[in-house]
Amino acid sequence: MKASKDTVVRVEDVPQRQAKRSSQAQVVDIIEIDNAALAALGYKQEFKRSFTALEVFGIGFSIIGLFPSIASVLVFAIPYGGPVALVWGWAVCSFFLMFVAMALAELGSSAPTSGGLYYWTWTFATPRWRKVLSWVVGYSNTMGLIAGLASIDWGCAVQLMAAVSIGTNETFVPTTGQTYGVFVALLICHGLVSSMATAVIARLQGVYIVLNILLCLAIIIALPVATPTEFRNPPSFAFGGFTNFYGWPDGFAFVLSFLAPLWTIGGFDASVHISEEAANAKTAVPWAIISAVGVAGVLGWIINVSYLDAWFGQILFNSLGRNGTLAVWSIVVFIQFLMGSSILTAVSRQVFAFARDKALPFSSVIYRVNRYTQTPVNAVWTAACVAALLGLLAFAGPTANSAIFSLAIAGQYTAFSIPIMSRFLGERSGARGRSRSGDSRTACGLPVAVVAVSWMVFSVVILAFPTAPAPDAQGMNYMIVVIGGWIILCLVYYHIPVYGGACWYHGPQVTVESDARALERTSTLAETDPGEAEKQQEDR
Repeated sequence: MKASKDTVVRVEDVPQRQAKRSSQAQVVDIIEIDNAALAALGYKQEFKRSFTALEVFGIGFSIIGLFPSIASVLVFAIPYGGPVALVWGWAVCSFFLMFVAMALAELGSSAPTSGGLYYWTWTFATPRWRKVLSWVVGYSNTMGLIAGLASIDWGCAVQLMAAVSIGTNETFVPTTGQTYGVFVALLICHGLVSSMATAVIARLQGVYIVLNILLCLAIIIALPVATPTEFRNPPSFAFGGFTNFYGWPDGFAFVLSFLAPLWTIGGFDASVHISEEAANAKTAVPWAIISAVGVAGVLGWIINVSYLDAWFGQILFNSLGRNGTLAVWSIVVFIQFLMGSSILTAVSRQVFAFARDKALPFSSVIYRVNRYTQTPVNAVWTAACVAALLGLLAFAGPTANSAIFSLAIAGQYTAFSIPIMSRFLGERSGARGRSRSGDSRTACGLPVAVVAVSWMVFSVVILAFPTAPAPDAQGMNYMIVVIGGWIILCLVYYHIPVYGGACWYHGPQVTVESDARALERTSTLAETDPGEAEKQQEDR
């Protein structure tokens, strides 16, 4: 009998097939370990674990969006020290940000969950304070990320309109209303991207990594080569030139230049929020946090050395001409667009986790996983809508825009500092259904935490200073009002009688159920609704 063509198996294919099956078995084993670890924290697995370690790194690195971010914040470095600020200020700030990354990475390794920061606060803080501290951290982290989304998309809208202005020889000058319309359109596009299936979003991270690094390398190589001789500066200027435009003492002006790297290298907790979609999360998450900050610090320093003449747009125009500037600028705008999609993905997972623990208004509506994409679509659009409302502050002028930036950084550092401090100052007390083995203190853990928290406190302080001494009402920095008002609002909402969080928020919830309880519930359901019982059995 002649064998069918489809049934022929070549001997040389057997080892390859065995190796493939072995690799697939390893992936399944890793995912099962991840799911068991999440169950030990009290949560059931609701997402697909499609992110590899590299893709987890990609979401944090793409949010940093190194080159577009640097282009946006040069205004905070050039007037406060010029070349010295860009080169040495960046290096100093990047060094200390690594301590923050290491402190968060250690926590992320011990308990990788989408809620991350507020979950760690609840776990490590004393029973007396953990409820209110977890509440404040959760809201600060959520609003800080949403403010970051609003800042990124507003920056992208401004850059897009700047490209149009360059293309029309500056005959087109966009209004605030037109820019806001582009901003809302960007949020809608990002909402559609972030609503896609986890596997699609994960694969996109590889594209984001490649584009970000290629753009950085292109600028590092092409800009010095293309810059005419008359626009070049000697190395002594690049590494030792100092400028001070605003009247602060030189030393303090240098300190204020830290605002540029602080605003650029941020949002690296995104890897934590994607942890329930990551394979081998206990390794992938900390690796991604430290790698994103480290790579951004080094590449950013090299980029800063590459241009030290004037405003970034003018540098490009002098070096590449109008057409070359538009070509590079279009890539910058596209990278900024990718930043927006990544941060909306991260913030939607934080919103989903906070709603899962019943801490948000309309939590029962927000805490839903779309049955087709298996992603938190409701949480995505909730975050996008709140960002659109924040964007309305742009109509109040540049001071309000600055307040959005400040809320993003100050909210982020508030949410970072409290769980790090709680880990060493609080008392561990495991909640029902949760692992008490998540504390992975190392010999270096405490000194790293001390440096990290001290640096974040210092950073929030310098964020509060105005652009120049003796400012008028327009020149004031209202960051302390914004973040203080936000914290007060959180606490008022928490303490409102009957309706406040103190009455109904009880910290992280246990959503995982034992096999025995699941079987009992299915048996009961089988008597009343056999079809639904069969469906739940298949899901398990």
